[in-house]
Amino acid sequence: MPALPRPADPAEPAEPARRPRRARPATAALGLAALAATVLVAGPARAEDTGPGSRGSVTRELAAAYAATARYADERQAVAAGYVRTDDCVAMPGTGGMGYHYTNAADLGSTDPARPTNVIYATGADGRRHLVAVEWIVRSTGQPAPVMFGRPFDGPFPHARFGRVYDRHVWLYERNPAGLFARYNPRVTCP
Repeated sequence: MPALPRPADPAEPAEPARRPRRARPATAALGLAALAATVLVAGPARAEDTGPGSRGSVTRELAAAYAATARYADERQAVAAGYVRTDDCVAMPGTGGMGYHYTNAADLGSTDPARPTNVIYATGADGRRHLVAVEWIVRSTGQPAPVMFGRPFDGPFPHARFGRVYDRHVWLYERNPAGLFARYNPRVTCP
């Protein structure tokens, strides 16, 4: 005869309710980077996939960008790190939005995945700002477009504050139907 489950002893404390676990940033970064690399570059992996612009390099750069910026999901962390908060939201009617660009001028010209010039926020359904993307800006001085994440920056474009610039947007924190590296996201709107 099978054993019946033992009834709970009222003297034993009940097991506490467990909170659902959230994805860990490192796990999420690796998953995001692997997905992005798969979407960006099709084909079998080869030994030469480890140099600049290769699938392995793009994966490492995306993971580095995510690891360095995930803490800015808390807007206060971005401000504490030197990013200047703004109330100007960037959008293009019929195309989509970029959101609120918080700029760290010390990182202007950086092509280091861990040092974006801007962290970008959009207003969520809850009325609060949420981190959606990161952006690197390099002034144009007649040089070819910088290359990062296996592709040249967009531009050059006129920038109100920095003159002519190249830029690279990466939508690490908000899905963008236009693409991971698109300048505008049709899902982002400005109030």
